[in-house]
Amino acid sequence: MTNSKLMIYSLLREQIMETNIYLIKDLARLTGHSIYTLKYYLKIGLIKEKGRSLETRYRYFDDSTVETLKKIRCLRREKRPIKEIRDELL
Repeated sequence: MTNSKLMIYSLLREQIMETNIYLIKDLARLTGHSIYTLKYYLKIGLIKEKGRSLETRYRYFDDSTVETLKKIRCLRREKRPIKEIRDELL
């Protein structure tokens, strides 16, 4: 990661002023889902972003998204189809 990206990432964290705000890469690390999978879940409406940075347009998420992703992970381990998971969560 370049210095400018690190600075932007740090500024984003300071701008939000909350400790439990995550970028998509943080969600991937915390939950074990790939970034590609997280973007797919966003696209189909399984998860929602809390907002976006005005400057960088980075998506950010909160603890409720982490909990939802943990629930999705458990349901997928039970071989439940995405459609069934979506119906259960929504």
